[in-house]
Amino acid sequence: MDFTFTEEQQAAVEAAKAVFSGVAPDAVPSPALTQGTVAEEFDRPLWAKLAESDLLSLVIDPQYGGAGLDPIALCLVLRESAKVLGRVPLLESSAVAMAVQRYGDAELAHQLLPAAGRGELVFTVGANGRTGHDPAELAVTARRESDGSGGSGGWVLDGVQTGVPWAQSADRIAVPAHTGEGRAVLALVPRVHDGITLAEQISTSGERYAEVRLDSVRIEALAVITAEGVWEWLRDLLATGTCALALGLGEGVLAMTSAYAGKREQFGFPIATFQAVAVQAADRYIDLRAMEATLWQAAWRISTGASGTLPVTGDVAVAKIWASEGVRRVVQTAQHLHGGFGADTDYPLHRYHAWAKQLELSLGPAAAHEEALGDLLAAHPLG
Repeated sequence: MDFTFTEEQQAAVEAAKAVFSGVAPDAVPSPALTQGTVAEEFDRPLWAKLAESDLLSLVIDPQYGGAGLDPIALCLVLRESAKVLGRVPLLESSAVAMAVQRYGDAELAHQLLPAAGRGELVFTVGANGRTGHDPAELAVTARRESDGSGGSGGWVLDGVQTGVPWAQSADRIAVPAHTGEGRAVLALVPRVHDGITLAEQISTSGERYAEVRLDSVRIEALAVITAEGVWEWLRDLLATGTCALALGLGEGVLAMTSAYAGKREQFGFPIATFQAVAVQAADRYIDLRAMEATLWQAAWRISTGASGTLPVTGDVAVAKIWASEGVRRVVQTAQHLHGGFGADTDYPLHRYHAWAKQLELSLGPAAAHEEALGDLLAAHPLG
């Protein structure tokens, strides 16, 4: 497989490296020492720098003021953000913006996307459903209202989405819902709106999340995207972006471990020269390369719409299997090779461990993805 990136994609990486080079992973209190959230909202100064560097408009079409790049470019930038634990809703906001321009009404896109590209409007998305285990679209019902003259008016939403990242700081929350006919739709709900209640939640990484409860929330028809496949496409993009975050975090942790093992001495020699240490580090390098290959396969399928023996969901499932298992193995090995420093709250590794656990929980267990992949293989026999 050829994973050579275009000049535009490589330029996006360089811009991302320049922005994220000034980010300190320990700029907020440690989640291990904080009972509540580590901060009230995401990193607004970093968000402003991303906007100034045109990275928030990276995947937005030129007609809305963006560069018009694809999900691969987004994943490349996400990879860089995770190396420094960038505390911004870059994945959620960018993914929802792409769904709006791909499936939404042109009027809605013109209304929202230019402001999103400038960083003035922030999207987030409820992708966890009521419990985090059931399909997210089944947690909320959506029914059409009559406009009073027998025609169709707006929509009414009822239900709960849990674990919505940075919902208290977002301007619009993308809420998947199901209709009476069983179709999935995507509603872009203003955060401040009649019938919406946000209950405080805290992620494993210490970030501020929310349970979003919708009680007869009335939304104009324009703000509800009903195009076939919108939620399925957005769900796959969010999962693939999460895999990119896991890859970047893992690469950052392995680099940190390599630097530590190269200078930490035992018996007069750097521990990096010990065979047991080298073998463990090599195993984790192999994990990262597998995570990378499966990530770009999934991102390429989403970006190009290329057909395959299995639907794109199959490639996403494989990427999720490797990311979920791989990121856990990388941080566990790093903790082990760092010894006591791995648990020292004055050293940043424990923060990466907390973020890795949050990503692993977001992706879900590898066994579930293996089962989903098995179902796809049964439904689409190879050869």
